[in-house]
Amino acid sequence: MSRVNQDVRPRPAAFEHGPLKQIVRPTSPSRLSAVRRAAWILLAVAVLGVVAIGLSQAGGKSIPAERQPRFDLTAALDSLRGAPAPLAALHGQSAQLLDGGVPAVRARLKELRGHPVVINKWGSWCGPCRTEFPVFQRVSAKRGGEVAFLGIDGHDPRDEAQAFLRDYPVPYPSYVDRDEKIARDLGIPKNYPITLFIDERGREAFVHQGEYTSDRELEADIDRYLGAGA
Repeated sequence: MSRVNQDVRPRPAAFEHGPLKQIVRPTSPSRLSAVRRAAWILLAVAVLGVVAIGLSQAGGKSIPAERQPRFDLTAALDSLRGAPAPLAALHGQSAQLLDGGVPAVRARLKELRGHPVVINKWGSWCGPCRTEFPVFQRVSAKRGGEVAFLGIDGHDPRDEAQAFLRDYPVPYPSYVDRDEKIARDLGIPKNYPITLFIDERGREAFVHQGEYTSDRELEADIDRYLGAGA
């Protein structure tokens, strides 16, 4: 009887693909390394693209201070003539730092009863505070005839706060609050910047944490929470 030669060498595994059988060949280490490198490169490109988009969008929200037109306090005060007496008193103390602490602020808020109030807690050392200050300059000049604006300056050497207000004057005063007693009395959180909205009855209406990046954003909160401009 003749003996049939059989090939008993191991064959590579196969998988079915339609009617045909295809052979799966093992991938070499060098090919795997090249694939991994390509994957990492594609991931890096994707991440950089997302970052670039985010930066471009953030840049569209706020204009660097050095590129913004200089605020004209005199023109702002002229536009606010004829405001109700309690608001006109604030305009008469434009960009001033006031002492007196908690009792002074309580007395001022009592005088402002009947008018909505926006209180901005800031510090010259606070980057986001500096970024949003031009927003408060413009909006307080536009809405200061119907809304009272006040500042609370926290943890600031007086000379540095005064220098900052010379660069960024606003048509309303700020109360000195180095130890944050005023902020605590008003229930304002410790972080900076913070903006407190008080309605015309003297009740807290809203607390905004963080900077305002546009006039529209601040005005929208004034209209939403204080009903001004309706």
